[in-house]
Amino acid sequence: MKHVVSVSLGSSKRDHSFETDFMGEKVRIERIGTDGDWDKAISLIRQLDGKVDAFGMGGIDLYIRIAGKPYIIKDAKRLVAEAKKTPMVDGSGLKNTLERKCIMDIQQQGILDLRGKKVLMVCAVDRFGMAEAFEEVRARLTLGDFIYTVGVPLPLHSLNTLRIFGRIAAPFVVRMPFDKLYPTGDNQEVIIPKHSKYYYDAEVLAGDFLYIRRYLPEKLNGQVIITNTTTSDDMKMLKQRGISKVITTTPDMGGRSFGTNVIEALMITIIGRPIDQISPDDYFAMLKELDFKPGVVDLEKMDV
Repeated sequence: MKHVVSVSLGSSKRDHSFETDFMGEKVRIERIGTDGDWDKAISLIRQLDGKVDAFGMGGIDLYIRIAGKPYIIKDAKRLVAEAKKTPMVDGSGLKNTLERKCIMDIQQQGILDLRGKKVLMVCAVDRFGMAEAFEEVRARLTLGDFIYTVGVPLPLHSLNTLRIFGRIAAPFVVRMPFDKLYPTGDNQEVIIPKHSKYYYDAEVLAGDFLYIRRYLPEKLNGQVIITNTTTSDDMKMLKQRGISKVITTTPDMGGRSFGTNVIEALMITIIGRPIDQISPDDYFAMLKELDFKPGVVDLEKMDV
């Protein structure tokens, strides 16, 4: 049996494990949160290195990507360096393939007409492929990277503008302590409404769920969320806060959707080649074979 473990800097309250069939292989999937404890995460990687088939890196990205150029996050390198035998991925390969495909599927399959829709991406550099797909289907983007990530009240409305400003800011941002950029540990459980006018004005909230959740207003008015990892408790909270529908880019597995780092770890385990020999075309080919479809939950019909 294959064994995939996502070692996450996130809250242990979101831990989950189960066994499933994936492309004809029996697989055990685990998500282990370390509550923001870097030493615990490093110890866990050292303990499991060479004993599991693949690691997912949860709660942190290895790099941000702006217009095809990767900028490595300094703190993330500490974790990758400890995985000396077992390959470790952060989900970036899928963010640029699965999530791009998901947005196109939402439009082409009539799940939601995104043309002209006002879309808030709290952080687009984390999911540049998704942002490019929104632009391709002619959604009206508001990019909150500077507002919500570095605290500068500068909403951006095009990827070209983000490319310009992002290239200037990225070399400095990736050197910042990661917990200043993204909620880790118990901070993932804290919701601090901030610059809520951008949430209220949007029709769609898109991107990383913990980014969206972190600044979610107390009561919204029927917005749709397009995101990744969600639990049943997340769905109840979103319904209470006025979200009408949640569309997930990763499939339901064992009663919840897992992060892209877990799905990518599963895929490289099946592909069986070194990470540097796996291309976007390999991911696209496997996604076509898997026939992943966006998960759609109508919260207005869900009983709390």
